[in-house]
Amino acid sequence: MKKLLVLAAALGIAQPAMAANVDLNQILGAAAQANFRNLSEDLGSALSYKGISPAESMGITGFDVGVEVTGTKLAKSAPLWKNLTGTDISTLPVPKLHVTKGLPLDIDIGAVVAAIPGTGISLIGGELKYAVLPGSMAMPAVAIRGSLTKLSGVKQLSLDTKGLDVSISKGFAMFTPYAGIGQVWTTSTPDAALGLKAESFTQVKTFVGGN
Repeated sequence: MKKLLVLAAALGIAQPAMAANVDLNQILGAAAQANFRNLSEDLGSALSYKGISPAESMGITGFDVGVEVTGTKLAKSAPLWKNLTGTDISTLPVPKLHVTKGLPLDIDIGAVVAAIPGTGISLIGGELKYAVLPGSMAMPAVAIRGSLTKLSGVKQLSLDTKGLDVSISKGFAMFTPYAGIGQVWTTSTPDAALGLKAESFTQVKTFVGGN
């Protein structure tokens, strides 16, 4: 319950950032398709699965529930958001609730749900991670992860991502830093009434963190 209250607080803090749900009818003019592509690329970056755990497996008894808020800079579509939501925004906050469970054979499985207040955007996602090298006192852990996310809440847009990444981590006393690199495949399909074409593309992602 405490974690849910923390998520609710995060949602409340993020609420003033945007005033209205995303309205893709505002993507107009000769540059409409290019603007839709830019929007899709930024949403793909913001809504793709974000791994926030070390490469080592949690083990069969491992279980974690937590909340986080990630922020993604709208590098290509920031000028559009004033028209899309009625508010200027340069970084998109995404409050999330995640659950991760350790399985046998150095495998972890995870799920995430998220909602971005004031936009109508929500998402669900999941991951499957395998520790190729489980790690030890002397050696780092190395893992591969497959992930997916799907946007909902915006009737004019269907967007999903699929990701594959490799990560490495090494424990030092009470702190375990990790880093990784991977690729995300995004498919963004607008409602036919908008007169826009679907966009599909790939993006490279890198990440660092510590637990």
